[in-house]
Amino acid sequence: MDSTTLNMDCASYTELATELDAVVAEIPTRIIAEPATERAVARRHARVRITSNGTIAAAAMVVAAVAAVIVANSPAYGPVQAVLEQPLGLMLGPLTLSLSFKDFVNDFLMAVFFLLVGIELKYEMTVGQLHTPRQAALPVLAAVGGVMGPCIIYFVINAGTASVGGWAIPMATDIAFALGAMSLLGNHVAPATKTFFSTLAVADDVLAIIVLALFYGQTPNVGWLAASAAVTAVLFALNHAHIYKARIYIVVGLILWYCMLNSGVHATLAGVILAFSLPVQSDLHLGNLRRWLGERADEMDDAYDDDMHILGQHNVTEGAARVERIMHHVTPPLQRVERAISTPVNFFVLPLFAFVNAQVSLVGVDMGALVTDPVTRGVYLGALLGKPLGIIGMTALLVGIGFAKLPHGVDWRQVVGVGIMGGMGFTMSILISSLTFTSAAEITAAKCAILAGSVTSAVVGCIYILLVCHKKTGRASDAEKAVAKQ
Repeated sequence: MDSTTLNMDCASYTELATELDAVVAEIPTRIIAEPATERAVARRHARVRITSNGTIAAAAMVVAAVAAVIVANSPAYGPVQAVLEQPLGLMLGPLTLSLSFKDFVNDFLMAVFFLLVGIELKYEMTVGQLHTPRQAALPVLAAVGGVMGPCIIYFVINAGTASVGGWAIPMATDIAFALGAMSLLGNHVAPATKTFFSTLAVADDVLAIIVLALFYGQTPNVGWLAASAAVTAVLFALNHAHIYKARIYIVVGLILWYCMLNSGVHATLAGVILAFSLPVQSDLHLGNLRRWLGERADEMDDAYDDDMHILGQHNVTEGAARVERIMHHVTPPLQRVERAISTPVNFFVLPLFAFVNAQVSLVGVDMGALVTDPVTRGVYLGALLGKPLGIIGMTALLVGIGFAKLPHGVDWRQVVGVGIMGGMGFTMSILISSLTFTSAAEITAAKCAILAGSVTSAVVGCIYILLVCHKKTGRASDAEKAVAKQ
């Protein structure tokens, strides 16, 4: 079978991959592996379970943020800041790049984070909640309401002050924090509610990225903008030409990031553009894969000789290598990149971002002035009140006028819980605050309010759901199980 032929859609791949995983899981490893290999496989599966756990990922970011606050209020603050401001440089022919360590985290590593966000969004648009306009309408428009509410509250509190430019700080919901906290609630939250919330959070972050690119970049450089557009066209041309090598997209994506860094548009947007250019299809006839694997297995079985050393069984080893090469093509590039970056993003990029940007020094700060600062009040109340009012209000309006219906399994008590939990903003909020303000006092006020608002929203949201939302018992429906798998 030709490994570069036509494709199959992502939904068909997912169905086949799930079936193959189920078959493999039923085969005891000890039948084909040495005990040491069996133990290594078990450890690898354990690592996958840990690294794919949203609660653990959120906890890693919380620990990093707490460590940052402790360091910022200790004698280590000065040396740590010196390290964060340490310049990093790279020269490649005529191209030069010079960033501080902190800028490297905020501009480059966060672009990798937004690559993961873009992948999640594209997945939802391909086979998830955003697959059809009607499915996408409610969570996406609820996200719009959840963005407008905090911005309006911040703007009203800070109207007429020099700090009014921070109106976008409380607008974003942190995906990792919010979904991590919601996963702690177990079956108090219906699978459909978690899916609704995750879709809303992804749409919310995309809106924040758009705002970041439009309002918080530098003065645009027309030449670099044109170069960014040209590189973007190359990425989508690769997709159109059915190029399925993920590394090619990554290399071109790095060029796009460099162009956008110099264009005046925030470089993290390159991650989203790269995500949308990645193919969602496999370059195999997956419908014929089962038959082809069976034929190869029969050939290898016929060629295998119990009495010959494995180094001499060339037909067997070459057949196995051929199967490995073909199986690599089964997974679409979009999912290959997601698997490669999800663990580093959750356990390295986001905790490092939290540590670098949550350095809030309260030494010598007038706490009374901090609490009454309009920036503090605008960000805190925007997250705590604006988010739930925007999300719940927009959802109620759309359902009330008959434009949309609540997803099956989602009730109004859980919508209120989603609204409250939406106030957990961290990653994008801190990033926007660092781009908005230059005054140390304003940055401190914004970061304190972000941390306080996120913690309050998490605590209030969890208590509300535990007390008000009934525990889900009994067997889940087939629809809910399908949603949960997604």
